[in-house]
Order: sequence, then C-alpha cells, then structure tokens
Amino acid sequence: MVLTLYHFPPSGPSRGALLAAKAVGVDVDVQIINLFKKEQLKEDFIKINPQHTVPTLVDGDVSIWDSHSIATYLATAYGKDDSLYPKDPKQRALVDQRLFFDCGTLYPRIRAICFPVLFLGEDQIFDEHKTPLEEALGFLDVFLEGNDFVTGNKLTIADCSLAASVSTIAAVGWDLSPYSNVAAWIARCSLAIPGYAEANQAGADEFGKLVRSKLAPGQL
Repeated sequence: MVLTLYHFPPSGPSRGALLAAKAVGVDVDVQIINLFKKEQLKEDFIKINPQHTVPTLVDGDVSIWDSHSIATYLATAYGKDDSLYPKDPKQRALVDQRLFFDCGTLYPRIRAICFPVLFLGEDQIFDEHKTPLEEALGFLDVFLEGNDFVTGNKLTIADCSLAASVSTIAAVGWDLSPYSNVAAWIARCSLAIPGYAEANQAGADEFGKLVRSKLAPGQL
C-alpha cells in the first residue's frame, strides 16, 4: 500500500514529518500542496483534511495531520524497531516532551517572527519576539548538554521535528553560535537522518531566502 504525504517544502513542520519518514525508512508518495497559492483550500484536499493543513499523511483509509502525530504514527506502524520512538514509558515520555516542546514552545516562537514578515507586511523583527526565541533555543541547548541528540545518544523522531524547526530559523539568518550544543546537534542530524539535504535543507533554504527578502537591512 502506498502512503501519501501532502507536503509543502518551505514549511518546517511539513519537513519534520518528511524527515521522520526518512528516519523510519518508509517510502511515501510526496504530493506538493502550495500554501502560498492556497492549494490547501481546494475541495479535494479539504475532503482529506477538513482542517486543510500540511503535512497530511494518508495511509489507506486513515488520514493523519499534525507533523508530530504523523511522526509518532510512522515510527509506531513502520519502524523496524522502537529506537526512534521507544516503547518504554519513561523513554517515550521524554521523546513526547521534546515533541511537545517543539509544537508548543519552539516553533510558535519561530512562527511569531516569520509570519508577520511573510504575510502582514512587517520588515523588522521586534525584541518582544526575539527574546522568547532566544529563551527557547537556550532551553534546547540545555537539553543537549552531554547528549548527541535531544533525548540522549540515539536519534529519535523528536530530533526530526526539532531539526526542521531549528534549520528553518537558521536559514532565515539567526545566529546559533551562542548555542554551541544546538549548532553541533544540527550538524549531527544532517548526517544521521537519511536524505536530510533534499528532504529538509532545500526547503529551509527556500523559506529563509523568502523571509530575508522581505526584511529591512540589518535585521539579522
């Protein structure tokens, strides 16, 4: 059975789901939904996902959206073992916490910076948005202290989601050098996740270029 992933490469969460598929080793048929052209509002896509968001995964008669839910589903249903999403309750809880940190803390703070620039005509980044993002990156740097990956020394789906988010803001031009653990970890993920450059970095670069093109000089 063919799995279909409705995907938009500039979207960090969408790339997080694709990275999870790559890490799991499951083939997905990637169908592009261009959010800038509002293709997510087409009737046939709304039938698949009434919330009309990407990424959306279709596996037979099941449709799943939210990148983190897609990642946990793929790892559970198709993982060769449980290393990417452990069955042990304590280990799984840590992976879940990092996933929730991404969707509840880190990515919303990235979005707060990028959305006004892309869609509301802003050409600068205000300190009220910079400071929360710096705080979130600082938290992530602490999580990584003494660890190769965000939950320890093994890659998990949490790394896929967080790497997609961090690479997004890095491509915009954000300075990661104050967060040495984060910078080293991103480099590690780029080698550890199969197909990272194509599945993630290309889309991040496209997104970053677009945001930078709309910013006034000297904003980053």
